[in-house]
Amino acid sequence: MGILSGKPEDEPLHFGEVFGIWTHLLTNNGLIAAYQTFSNHVGDVDLKKHIDESIQGMKEENLQLEKLFKTNGIGLPPAPPERPQANLEEIPVGARFSDPEISAALSLDVAKGLVACSQVMGQSIREDVAMMYGQFHMKKALFGAKMLLVY
Repeated sequence: MGILSGKPEDEPLHFGEVFGIWTHLLTNNGLIAAYQTFSNHVGDVDLKKHIDESIQGMKEENLQLEKLFKTNGIGLPPAPPERPQANLEEIPVGARFSDPEISAALSLDVAKGLVACSQVMGQSIREDVAMMYGQFHMKKALFGAKMLLVY
């Protein structure tokens, strides 16, 4: 069992990988709840599709990360409950997030996610973790490009 032995799943995760993955899971859990709230506030159909796509992407990432943690015997961070669906018309105008505010928040989160993925890739010693984060990075970059077309 040596570093870069060709069988990365047999290698333990080091502290930086564990911290980066745990933080990623915790952040995704919070963002999923926030985006479900945004979905209730958004009026633009295309932006709503982007929000739903982002939520689905984060859930898919979480499945991969949770499997990795469970395989390595590492506890998972807490997750808030799913947000209920609401009718946009029932939310008072002064209490609503506007579509440009929501779009800006999504774009900001994509930029933060790209930096976080790059950081985990850079500190990884396990090839499988680095490759997984390379895939996450690519998907986030493509999603960010789509967001440029919304607003």
